Amino acid sequence: MESPRINIKVIISLFCSYMLLSHYTTALRPALAIKECEFPAIFNFGDSNSDTGGLAASIYPSPPPYGETYFHIPAGRISDGRLIIDFLAKSLGHPFLSAYLDSLGANFSHGANFATGSSTIRLPNRILPAPGGYSPFTLTIQYSQFLQLKNRSQLIRHRGGIFASLMPKEEYFSKALYTFDIGQNDLGEGFFANLTIHQVNGSVPDIISSFSANIKKIYDVGGRSFWIHNTGPIGCLPYILANFPSQKDEAGCAKSHNEVAQHFNHKLKEATVQLRKDLPLAAITYVDVYSVKYSLYKEPKKYGFELPLVGCCGSGGKYNFNGRTLDCGRTVTVNGRQIFAGSCKRPYVKVNWDGIHYTDAAAKIVFDKISTGAFSDPPLPFKQACHRSLD
Repeated sequence: MESPRINIKVIISLFCSYMLLSHYTTALRPALAIKECEFPAIFNFGDSNSDTGGLAASIYPSPPPYGETYFHIPAGRISDGRLIIDFLAKSLGHPFLSAYLDSLGANFSHGANFATGSSTIRLPNRILPAPGGYSPFTLTIQYSQFLQLKNRSQLIRHRGGIFASLMPKEEYFSKALYTFDIGQNDLGEGFFANLTIHQVNGSVPDIISSFSANIKKIYDVGGRSFWIHNTGPIGCLPYILANFPSQKDEAGCAKSHNEVAQHFNHKLKEATVQLRKDLPLAAITYVDVYSVKYSLYKEPKKYGFELPLVGCCGSGGKYNFNGRTLDCGRTVTVNGRQIFAGSCKRPYVKVNWDGIHYTDAAAKIVFDKISTGAFSDPPLPFKQACHRSLD
């Protein structure tokens, strides 16, 4: 029987198709070839978007119904449950981060959280507990607290005793992931100080400059891996919508206020590009949290949410928010009547918890999307954030 002839053109064609497919697949999933990082600790800096108990321990503990969804009691978070930082820590197999300011039951063996609610990057004009004030723990103060922990924790470890095991090992500081979610309150302070949109935009370069200075200081003492969230769509938050009547966008958010957030984010991304040049050994990941959060307002049904612009816990009104401060869990006066600002029956279908902060359900979705690297620059998954690029 005569052997079938081999058509060399067919072979070449198949080979070329195979190589093209292989290249296409690799281009789509380049991160598969990069080794996952070993982050033994997380050190977090920020505001209420990532505060796991700093403000509650130092100034204002949150009352019930805060914490009701996941912890079933107030747990230091200004939410009904977990925050993005909680999901990040758990994804690495670590316990939830203890707040640096919390002296009760804190465990810093796998990192620490320096974030506090109402924190700003720059020094604010009014400090809590003054009405309308912001946290005294600015990003610069949070860096000072980090430096204290870095130095004193090693003295405690060397001394031994019952607290030694609760401190991070010395080598963890260079191997850790440094996470940041801050800047929203710097913009909010400007809005509530009756600055114009143009004036708030004008403050952004100085805010970003202060942010970059703190990144450099952490780098100078050994930090190498940085995971930086941009700020969310502030114009979609009930506390902005209820206080600043303005032109709305397609999602019903305050268009001009979101444009300020986008301007801030543009300058923040520019700063990360410059930081990569200034800090050649650093792996700096810029994470577009804004786009993910905005999608929850623009396409709520896609994620199982309802009335995304209306908070779950509040005292009524169009956006379930009255006044300029949080009323969730408190008895407040609205139109001459005493009202207890309680939570809704189904927080799991709400994007916003109390007029400013996100629900446990929303935080989980944001984490699921940003942890893949799809919203990061460079586009690396969370667990590969020790790498400087895809190469």
